[in-house]
Amino acid sequence: MPIIMGTAGHIDHGKTTLIRALSGIDCDRLKDEKKRGITIELGFAFLDLPGGERLGIVDVPGHEKFVKNMVAGAAGIDFVLLTVAADEGVMPQTREHLEICSLLGIDNGLVALTKTDAVDEELLELATEDLKDFLSGTFLADAPVIPVAAHTGEGIDRLREALQDKASSLKQKDKPDIFRLPVDRVFTMRGHGTVITGTLASGEVHQGDAIVAHPRGRRGKVRGIQVHGQSEEKVSAGRRTALNLAGVEVEDLERGDTLAHPDRLFPATAWDVEITCLSSAPRPLKHKREIHFHHGTREILARVHLLDAEELPPGQTALAQVRFPSPMVGVFGDRFVVRAHSPLRTIAGGKLINPLAQKVKRFSSQLNPLYTLAQGDSETVLLTHLELAGSKGLDYARLQVLCNLSRKELNKLLQDLASKQRIFCFDKDNRIYVSAGMVQSLSTDLEEYVRAFHQANPLQAGISRGRVASDWGKNLPPKLLHFILERCQKQGGLVSDQEVLRLSDHQVTLGQDQTELKESILQHYERGGITPPNLNDVLEALNIDAKQATPILQLLTEEGKLIKIKDGMYYSAAALERIQELVRDYFASNEELGPKEFKDLTGLSRKYSIPLLEYLDKARITIRVGDVRKLRKGQAASREERE
Repeated sequence: MPIIMGTAGHIDHGKTTLIRALSGIDCDRLKDEKKRGITIELGFAFLDLPGGERLGIVDVPGHEKFVKNMVAGAAGIDFVLLTVAADEGVMPQTREHLEICSLLGIDNGLVALTKTDAVDEELLELATEDLKDFLSGTFLADAPVIPVAAHTGEGIDRLREALQDKASSLKQKDKPDIFRLPVDRVFTMRGHGTVITGTLASGEVHQGDAIVAHPRGRRGKVRGIQVHGQSEEKVSAGRRTALNLAGVEVEDLERGDTLAHPDRLFPATAWDVEITCLSSAPRPLKHKREIHFHHGTREILARVHLLDAEELPPGQTALAQVRFPSPMVGVFGDRFVVRAHSPLRTIAGGKLINPLAQKVKRFSSQLNPLYTLAQGDSETVLLTHLELAGSKGLDYARLQVLCNLSRKELNKLLQDLASKQRIFCFDKDNRIYVSAGMVQSLSTDLEEYVRAFHQANPLQAGISRGRVASDWGKNLPPKLLHFILERCQKQGGLVSDQEVLRLSDHQVTLGQDQTELKESILQHYERGGITPPNLNDVLEALNIDAKQATPILQLLTEEGKLIKIKDGMYYSAAALERIQELVRDYFASNEELGPKEFKDLTGLSRKYSIPLLEYLDKARITIRVGDVRKLRKGQAASREERE
C-alpha cells in the first residue's frame, strides 16, 4: 500500500539533511533555500525500503514563519518522523509541530535524535532522557528514539530498518473513494503546461478524467500522471502525485485548491466543527474570534462562532461553526488546525462534523444533532443528516461527503436501512433519500389536509391531484410528492378515483333537504332531454342561489348523472348518450359532420350545437378536421354493429 512519511521538528534540527542521507534526494530545491540554508517550501522525496515498499516523503520547513507550509505538508501523511537535535533538545517548533500532528489526527511515528556527532556520550544520554520526558503523554510516548548523525552516516541504517518496521506494521486505513487531491504546488513545465502536485487524500484518478478545482470551480482534464517521476495511467489514495492538466492555466490554480471529479464535492461558506483548544494555548479562544484556519493545503482567514460556550479555555472542547469569506470543500471527519493572529501560533484544532452547515441558534436544541454527529457511528451520522435535510432529502453524492464512506460501505448501509424502512429512496434516477420520520410526517399531514378538505366540502367526492400538488405539495420535490401520494394509497389511507383523491372512509352524506334538492335538479335536466334548461332558470324555479347549487351540481357530475358541457350548461347522462347515438348512426352512412348537419340531426340551435361538438371532440368520439368532424377510429359506426 502507498505510505507517506512527513518530517517535523525545529529549524536547523537536520530534517532535510537526514532525508538526503536516507534517500539521496535534496528536498531544498529553491535558490533562496540553498543560499540561506533553511527549508522554506515543502520538499518531496522517496525511499525504497528493504521490504520492497516505496516510502513517499514530505519534508516540511521548521522555521516559525513557515508553519503554514508545514501544516500543508503534514495533511495526508501516514506517520511522522520527528527530528530533535541532540545539541539543542526540544525547541518551540518541536512542540508546535507535534501539537499540529496531534490536531491533524496523526497518531503514529518515530523519533530521530539528530546531530549526535556534535555531543559527547553524557550529553547524548541527557538529551535522550529529556526527549523521552517531553514525549510522555503524546502519541510518540512509546515510539523508538534513534540517534543519528547524517553527516557521518552513523545510525542511518538503523533508522532505515525502523522505517521498514513502521511501514510493515501500519494498518491500512479505510478511506472514502471520493477523489480529492489538495494542491501544494502549481507550476509550468515547458512542453507540458500546467502541473500540480499533492498527496492524494482519497479515491483515485485516471488519465483522461475530467476534474474541477475547488473552490473557484475551474474545470479541466488530466493529461498525464506521474508518481515519483514515473508515468502512470492512474493513481490511488496515499501517493505523492503530479498531474499535468489540460484546460487549466497556472493562474487559475494555487496552493490550497482541491482537485476533485465534477459534482462530488460541494463548496460551502460555513462548517460545523468540534474544536479543541490546546492546553498550551496562552488564553481562551473567544466567540467570533478571527483566526487562521488550515485545512488540507489551504490557509484561510475565518471567524469561529462558538455554539455552546462564550469562550473555550485551554484543554477544553466545544461545538463551533467556522464561517469563511469564500467557499471551502471538505468531507466529514476531516481534521483542521487553528492558528492565532498575534502572536502567530497554533492554538486549536479539531474535526469537521458537517461540511454543509446551516445557520443554528446558539445554546438551543438545534445543537443536539451536532452533538450526535460528533459522537455517532456511520449509521447514526447518516440518519441524522437525513433528519436535518427534511423534505429536500439528500442525494448519494452528498451522503458520501457527509458520512465519509466508500461507495461499498455507503451502498451496504443504504440498502440495510432501506430494507428496514428507516429511510426511503423517493427518486431512484438521482438516488435521493429521505428519512422514515419525514415520510411518516408528510403522510400524516397529507391525510389531515384531505380530511380538512372533506370537512369544508362534504358534498364533494374528493380533492383533485392538481390541487394537492399546487397547494399542499407546492414546496415538495415533485417526485417526493408522487412517492407520498402512492404510499398513502398503498397503505390504505387514501383512495384515488382517477384524478380525485379522498380518504378511504370518506362518503358523501346529504341532509334531507339536500337529497331533495339533488333529485329536483336532476329531474329538471332529465325532463329537458337534449334541450336542457338554462342553469339560471333551474335556480329560479327551485328558489336557490348558485352557492347552494354548486356542490350539488358537482356531486351529480362526479356521480356521472350530469355532464358539464361548459359553464352553466349541463346535460343528463341519458340525454347526452342519445346525442352520441345520433352521431354514431349518422356516421354509419356519412364521412363528415359539419355544424349545419349537426343542427339538422339534433334539431338544436347554435347555442347548444357548438359546445356539444367541442365536447364530442374532447370525449374523443369525433375529431375536428378543418370545419368538419370525423368519427374517431375505434368508435362504433352504428347501433346495429354495437349490438
